[in-house]
Amino acid sequence: MIATAHGEPLPFRVEISDLETLETTIGAFRAFDYRYGGGACRAPLAALGSWTALLRKGTVPSRLRRRLCRDLADLHNLLAWTEFDSGHDESALRSFDIAAELAAEAEDHDLLANVRYRRGRLHLHSGAVDDALAEFEQGRIAALRGQSHLAQAILSVNQAWAWAMRADEPAAVRHLGQATEAFVADAATAPWAQFFGANDLAAMTGTVWVELACTVNPRHATRAIRFLDDAVAAYGPEMGRSRSLTQIMLAIGHAVRRDTKEAARVGAEAIGAAREIRSVRAKGRLRPLAAVVRAGPPTREGRELLARIAEFRAEASGEPAG
Repeated sequence: MIATAHGEPLPFRVEISDLETLETTIGAFRAFDYRYGGGACRAPLAALGSWTALLRKGTVPSRLRRRLCRDLADLHNLLAWTEFDSGHDESALRSFDIAAELAAEAEDHDLLANVRYRRGRLHLHSGAVDDALAEFEQGRIAALRGQSHLAQAILSVNQAWAWAMRADEPAAVRHLGQATEAFVADAATAPWAQFFGANDLAAMTGTVWVELACTVNPRHATRAIRFLDDAVAAYGPEMGRSRSLTQIMLAIGHAVRRDTKEAARVGAEAIGAAREIRSVRAKGRLRPLAAVVRAGPPTREGRELLARIAEFRAEASGEPAG
């Protein structure tokens, strides 16, 4: 017999305690994802997603229906993010679709903007910049409807990154300025956006300038390093994935400046941090670092860093190094 967590047979009535328990559980998984990566919690989140589908089959009081849809959208949005972080892109896109439908049903524009942002990041990671820009633009529209300044900042800074990948410096700088203007650190921030504080804005700003250093002019690396240094120093162990990914961007910045010794030092730290998390994105971010190092003058530090990258990528893929 299928039953609720309280042992009640279906059909059952959804109470506020059910939603409070679900929200607490999602919060715990979100913290675990930040610290250890999506691979550490994707499977139990998927199981939770399947089980909580039963909640929509119960009797839901009208006063709780929107909250239920919002919570389920938040759950599937987080599940999709962990699937993306684990390299399961097709599953992630399906989960993002479910999250978007539920967020729309809940009439939660801020959450819908967050779903669009995360879906855009998946496309950006795979190099599909046009698809990423389309998602970010849809997210920006939702953020404006929801009057969420923080969501607008998140979308704008990611648009800046996409335009930097396109080597469009004016567009990247314009969106970067919009992100800075829109950013508001708010204690009442929705849980799905609480990751994005002043430190994350600094990390993303540095990332945009690193991208411009790679695609437009190497001189931008100097500005990028200032932002990324500050961000790396401020990330604690609870944000292990963010710290590792930001360190990789910092190493790229040093490599672009032909400071191979510093690139090797920071790169080694980033790889060490990446070994403590379960995220395929670190492996992907190391590819452009290796390319920049190879393009520079041959040095002992550079060769050692390339060897470390090859070893880590082989560990992550299960293939032999070399």
